[in-house]
Amino acid sequence: MSYLSSRVLSHASANEAALSLEAHARHAGSAWGCQYSSSAEYDAAVIAERRAAGIYGPKRQRRQMLTAAAGIAAGLVVIVAVIQLL
Repeated sequence: MSYLSSRVLSHASANEAALSLEAHARHAGSAWGCQYSSSAEYDAAVIAERRAAGIYGPKRQRRQMLTAAAGIAAGLVVIVAVIQLL
């Protein structure tokens, strides 16, 4: 085999390899596509879906906590007012 024919053969196989690599890259890009741009976005979607399904329970605990905090704040206001009167 002459130098010129081996050079042409080498160029053809390199061209085929490049085309094959490009096709694989296109296929891999579409196969790994995801609708979420980050893990934080995915986690937020999962939590929102779970909340909608009721997995985390009712939101009643928040209301109870806010009511208790308001009661404590009102009690502190009464205590401060009584202390100032003395």
